[in-house]
Amino acid sequence: MPEPRRVVAEREIEPRALAGDAADLLVIFDRGSGSEALEQRVLRFAPGGSGQLGPDEREEALFVVRGRGRLGQEGSSHELEPETAFCIVPGASYQVENIGSGELALASVLVPAAGGGAEGGATIRRLADQEARDATSDREFRILLEPESGLSGATQFVGYIPTKRAPEHYHLYDEVIYVLRGEGLLHVGDEHTPIGSGSCIHLSPELRHCLENTGGGDMRVLGVFRPAGDPSEAYLPDGTRAYVAEEER
Repeated sequence: MPEPRRVVAEREIEPRALAGDAADLLVIFDRGSGSEALEQRVLRFAPGGSGQLGPDEREEALFVVRGRGRLGQEGSSHELEPETAFCIVPGASYQVENIGSGELALASVLVPAAGGGAEGGATIRRLADQEARDATSDREFRILLEPESGLSGATQFVGYIPTKRAPEHYHLYDEVIYVLRGEGLLHVGDEHTPIGSGSCIHLSPELRHCLENTGGGDMRVLGVFRPAGDPSEAYLPDGTRAYVAEEER
């Protein structure tokens, strides 16, 4: 049996109609494609479109890739703008409406809950409000959702990758990635797979890999990994930490 694909372009996925008007769902990675715990999806809404989602026994981490919308849940309403993240607790339903003039697209990941997450309404986070932190090879990241902010079973972050190649490394967590901007290559052994905006990536635990930015500016990626933790926790092939924070040196 061939190994499951590690990289899938959003445009390659056949959309499914959502319960609503002018809205669809793309399932990128799930159990059927080799991702046992994380289900990565993209939700798309045409101008004026809306959709009803949930309930699900898993919690959900979402991020506004493009467009403007409104989130409705349990009698409350929240405006959604680009680079806004929010999470939905297990068993909750919600509605999304496109209130802009262009397409509204949300990157979504369903995650088995670990308990102790937020209760009630959605947790909302803006990327610009989050602290930038250092990682391997001059890379930076900003955490949006984690147990402390209501997502009990995973961490959602945006990573910034400069135009240089990091050393081959691996993580102990299971991760899915959505490329927000830029172009480059995913290196896994002798495989060198092109990636760009809209590329989706699944990295299983302990898979040795490297994301290389081959474009002219920073590549930006949206990652969700389980169990929750620190995105900079990476290991070189010999088992040593790939990045050690300055305060630990």
